[in-house]
Formats: sequence, structure tokens, C-alpha cells
Amino acid sequence: MDERDRYGNGLTVRREVLGDAHVDRTLQKRNAFNEEFQQLITRYAWGEIWTRPGLSRHTRSLLTLGLMVALNRPDEFRLHLRAAFNNGVTRDEIREVLMHCAIYAGVPAANSAFHWAEEVFAQIDASA
Repeated sequence: MDERDRYGNGLTVRREVLGDAHVDRTLQKRNAFNEEFQQLITRYAWGEIWTRPGLSRHTRSLLTLGLMVALNRPDEFRLHLRAAFNNGVTRDEIREVLMHCAIYAGVPAANSAFHWAEEVFAQIDASA
């Protein structure tokens, strides 16, 4: 697969997982400084990794949430939490990931993630 195909596939998956509104906002913010980075993450994160057949998108979402907790990345956690619902992840599964993170990434990390999740859930519920 060439880079153009990888980018195209990545953009499709990125839209399916994160939603058109988010991807459109990101693409509108491209500029000379960040354009190469946007191309990189679209080709490799979304076009190479998220398209691999070895794990479902559902599983990838759960893994990504756990990694964002462990790495203390609240913005990316919130983004991927919203996206996880597009991949069929449930609130119960998210709670279990956060409980698992409490043991393997630390109670303070999981505690923060529970707060981040509750914020996102409240926003989702308010807009429903």
C-alpha cells in the first residue's frame, strides 16, 4: 500500500471512529506548522494501526482508553472516550477499564480518569 492509500484508509477510519465533526475541525486547523503531523497520524495511527485485522475497533478503543489513563493524557482520553461509543463500547466496559487501570497504572490515575469520564458522560447525557 502506498502512502496515499494509507492516508485515504486512515482518514476513513478516523472519521468512522472520531466522527466527521471532529475530523473536519482538525483538518480546518491544518497549517504549515502542523500539516505534516496531521498527515503522519492519519497515515500511521489510523491508516496503519487502526486498520490492522488483529484487534477489533472495540478492543482498540478499550486499549487506547487504558493507555491514555496510564499516560495521564486527559484531552486524548476524553476524545477517545466519546469515540469509544462509536465502536460499541459501553459505560460498564469503560468502568472496568478504569478499575483495571487503578491496579496497573495507579489509583490516582484511575481516580482522575473517573472524573474525566463523568464529565464526558454528563455532556453526552445533556445533549441527548
